[in-house]
Amino acid sequence: EEADNDRLAAALATIGGGSGATTFHLPSPRRTPALMLQGTSSDAGKSILTAALGRIMLQDGYDVAPFKAQNMSLNSYVTPDGGEIGRAQALQAEACRLDPEVRMNPILLKPASDTGSQVVVLGRPEGNLRVREYYAAKQRLFERVNQAYDTLAAEHEVMLLEGAGSPGEINLKATDIVNMNMARHAAAPVLLVGDIDRGGVYASFLGMYETFERWERQWLRGFLVNKFRGDTSLLAPAHDYLLERTGKPVLGVVPFLPELRLPAEDSLSFDLIPTGKKDADALDTALIVVGHLANFTDFAPLELEPDVQIRHVRRAADLGTPDLIILPGSKNVVADMASLWQSRLAEAIIAQVKEGAWLVGICGGLQFSGEEIRDPRGVEAAAGENIRALGLLPLITELGAEKQLRQTRGIWTAKNLPVEGYEIHHGITSCRKPELIAIPGDHGYPLGFAAGRVWTTYLHGVFDRDRFRREFIDLIRVDRGRPPRGAIQATYELEPELNRLADHVRRHVDMAAIYRLMGLS
Repeated sequence: EEADNDRLAAALATIGGGSGATTFHLPSPRRTPALMLQGTSSDAGKSILTAALGRIMLQDGYDVAPFKAQNMSLNSYVTPDGGEIGRAQALQAEACRLDPEVRMNPILLKPASDTGSQVVVLGRPEGNLRVREYYAAKQRLFERVNQAYDTLAAEHEVMLLEGAGSPGEINLKATDIVNMNMARHAAAPVLLVGDIDRGGVYASFLGMYETFERWERQWLRGFLVNKFRGDTSLLAPAHDYLLERTGKPVLGVVPFLPELRLPAEDSLSFDLIPTGKKDADALDTALIVVGHLANFTDFAPLELEPDVQIRHVRRAADLGTPDLIILPGSKNVVADMASLWQSRLAEAIIAQVKEGAWLVGICGGLQFSGEEIRDPRGVEAAAGENIRALGLLPLITELGAEKQLRQTRGIWTAKNLPVEGYEIHHGITSCRKPELIAIPGDHGYPLGFAAGRVWTTYLHGVFDRDRFRREFIDLIRVDRGRPPRGAIQATYELEPELNRLADHVRRHVDMAAIYRLMGLS
């Protein structure tokens, strides 16, 4: 931990230039029209609404880019140049038809324990910090955040900013770098988003307003009610009351949109893409929920399939006799592997594989499937700690200080099909049997290993390709005594869903008023 802190301190010392620092040259200052969405709480829907507004503004002819100063999520994405950002900002970039880049999310916090997180600065991990240590570093980091914003804003006509958590947390205001202080730097009018489905949304709006200083109230320009079910005319008295008490209007009531096939914004809402009724012969699939689960959207495309039924398993008693077991990614493979043994889920998984269940391991799941995970440098545990893994494949993983971050392609040799995705892992995995390499990578390193019914890969997003996904599912179906489907059963495409979302939000939000707030009308 001390070594990580030293590395972070050294990295912070290079802010603004120096060896190893990522630097941007500030252009001549100009004010870029901007809008910021903040929420009454986490998971109020601001990430999805930001994506919706980005697509709407794109449709209306604007060159628009997303930005979130600080994101806390284990659901990350690797940009084309090998940097790591929150998955929500990658979705927002796609909504704006831009390549995701690290300036869109300059600070990413990946919780590694109840009191500490890995701090990713401009796409690169800078070390692990406890909460108080991170608070002490935030103001220095804010300079870097502002620099990232300024250079990104200079390259686009419009900026869409997203806040984090709640702007009304009194204990966080002094060190805020993501909500009102960021809005002030960007000169961005703020709309406060509330989830009415949870109840108490108008009290939450008023409560937020009461915590705001006078300058914060000036930046707050209105409210958005999200996930409404019912007759919007019934809300008029509440809107009148809110306007009278705050002087700020409600600029939209967005009804709940069912069957929205877009990735969830973060792991606080651990639901995959909602789907309809499953087939009677659907594969019973047990997704093992580890304590530091990361990149759960890897399995969203599988959830779309009518013949795959995914259930979340946290206890050995709930594993049952599945057709398929999924071991997902993990932010702390050492701690999660230890927990699998302590909970006896490890023994239950091994027993089911011996009985004929298939097992898929992605990233951390690949490492769990091997024989041993070693941490000689103390990346996730005490230096020199080794932990026994499941022993399903002859793999040894050694965690290294340098994180592997890249978009990658390969070939699934069993079917000679192309696969692609992105890598986010500290571990380097070696295999005693080269014939078990299931996916040779285009960079010369194996991307996956398989033996019998155990199949693993380092590729996040590997199931996004419809043809690969169908061939893989049919392989399991045949082995489990079910006929293959052959034809593609489901399409994982974000573009139609982004347009559907944008059309829905446009119908229910006063875009003319929003454009006036931004000075675009």
